[in-house]
Amino acid sequence: MKRFVFITLLFLLAGFVFAQQEPEVGSANPESIGIDAAQQQLKEISVDKFENDGYWRMSMSSDEGVVTSRLFAGSPLNKEPIPDEEGMNIPDERVLGGRIDFIRRGHNSFTVYPLRPIPIEGITKTISVWVAGRNFNHELKIMIQDFFGRDYELFVGKLNFQGWKKLTVAIPPQPLDGSGGIVQRNYHYNNQMGITVTGFRVLCDPMESLGSYYIYFDDLRATTDLFAENSRDPDDMVDAW
Repeated sequence: MKRFVFITLLFLLAGFVFAQQEPEVGSANPESIGIDAAQQQLKEISVDKFENDGYWRMSMSSDEGVVTSRLFAGSPLNKEPIPDEEGMNIPDERVLGGRIDFIRRGHNSFTVYPLRPIPIEGITKTISVWVAGRNFNHELKIMIQDFFGRDYELFVGKLNFQGWKKLTVAIPPQPLDGSGGIVQRNYHYNNQMGITVTGFRVLCDPMESLGSYYIYFDDLRATTDLFAENSRDPDDMVDAW
């Protein structure tokens, strides 16, 4: 009998220790997203503030609708500034607006893209953007390229909300083989890393693809790990010839 009680206590103790080691559900944070590293220097940086005339454009298939874009004065009232930018007098007074006039109802889509792809320094953990979606059931995706120049689209969120809302997407972790999936760093080239933003794609709900639709964008940001960027060998050669 004593032997049975002793074995039972051992099993209960082992279960308690295992439970203590299990991660808490919902405790994910930028430090646990993406490439694991012994040391990290996480920082929120501005990718683009949508302030430059003609830099962002919109396109759509001509048999689905007509799209136009322009900059407007405005900004989300509850947007918090980046601490490192305080006192630098960086312009942040305008937003990008788009108007879509649908020709026919269907599974339509349109893209929002910069004149040149925008690289993000370091290893990107999350990307965020402020959007006014006018409470439609359309879906927003962000288009990126990885270390090898391969194109990916990540689901950012649905646009079924009123007013401005900050939408955030996490970049999936890099596979262990270093070649499949979204690759941000290759062990052969420590002087090249990260991803590049090539634009956004909006997938329109066929039940709401009629009439005119308006959408606005502001303040594209990223949370990135800059440890490898700040720890580069200063006298290493650059493979850019």
